[in-house]
Amino acid sequence: MGIVNVTPDSFSDGGLFLDADAAVEHGHRLANEGAAILDIGGESTRPGSDPVPEEEELRRVLPVVEQLAGGQARVSIDTTKSGVARAAVDAGAVIVNDVSAFRFDPELAGVVAGASVDCCLMHMLGEPRTMQDDPRYDDVVSDVKAFLEGRLAFAVSEGVNESRVWLDPGIGFGKTVEHNLELLRRLDEIVAIGRPVVIGTSRKSFLAKLAGRRDGDDRVPGTIATNVLALERGATVFRVHDVAQNADALKVAAATFSLDVGERA
Repeated sequence: MGIVNVTPDSFSDGGLFLDADAAVEHGHRLANEGAAILDIGGESTRPGSDPVPEEEELRRVLPVVEQLAGGQARVSIDTTKSGVARAAVDAGAVIVNDVSAFRFDPELAGVVAGASVDCCLMHMLGEPRTMQDDPRYDDVVSDVKAFLEGRLAFAVSEGVNESRVWLDPGIGFGKTVEHNLELLRRLDEIVAIGRPVVIGTSRKSFLAKLAGRRDGDDRVPGTIATNVLALERGATVFRVHDVAQNADALKVAAATFSLDVGERA
C-alpha cells in the first residue's frame, strides 16, 4: 500500500504532493514501483495534528482519486469522514482506510456497507492531537486486540460484510516505543482475529530512536526490518512511503519461508 499524502503537514512528506498533479504523478510512480494499493489522504494524523474541514479535505483528495482510480493499483481513501469517503467512492475509490475505526463518524460504516467496498479499521488511543500524551495500557496487545474485535463487531452490526474488513494495530498511534515493539513481537495475536492485518511502520520516529539516528535520518532500513518481521507473523498489507525497497524485501523474505505475497506487495 503506497502512501499518497495530499497534505501540507504530514510528518514525513508534508507539502511535497499538496498539488494535485504532483500527487497523481507520485501515485503513478508508486504503482510502477509495485504498489497494489494507493492510499490517498488529505488530512494529517501525525501526533499533535488538528482536524481539517471536510470541504478542504475534499478539495485536496478528490482530483487525485479521480485521476488515479481505475489504474494499475486500487485506490484507497484515508479519511475519518463519511462525506469524504462517499465522494471518494463515487470517484472510484474501492477501500476506505479509517484511523478512527468508525469512532469519529459512525455513519462511515453505512457508507462502506452501502457501497460494498473494503475498509481498514485502525486502533488509535484517543485522537491525533493527544494520542502521544503519556499513552498507557494494561497489556497493549490484549487491549488493542479487544478494541479491534469490538470495532469489527460494530462494523458488521452496521451492515459491513466481515470479509470486507481489514485490521490495523496502529503502530505509533498512541504508543510508546515499547508498545510498538510488543505489538510487532506478538502480532500473531492480532492476526488470530481472522481478518487481514495492515501494518504501518513506515518512516516512523520510533525506528530512528531504536537505530540511534537523528530524527530526520533515513528510516527506510528500519521500515523494511519491521515489515519483514510483520510478514513472518502474518501481516498481509504493508503501508509504506518507499514502495520499491519494501516490495523487494518482502518478496525475498517470503521466498525464504514459502509464502506467496504475489507479484506486488
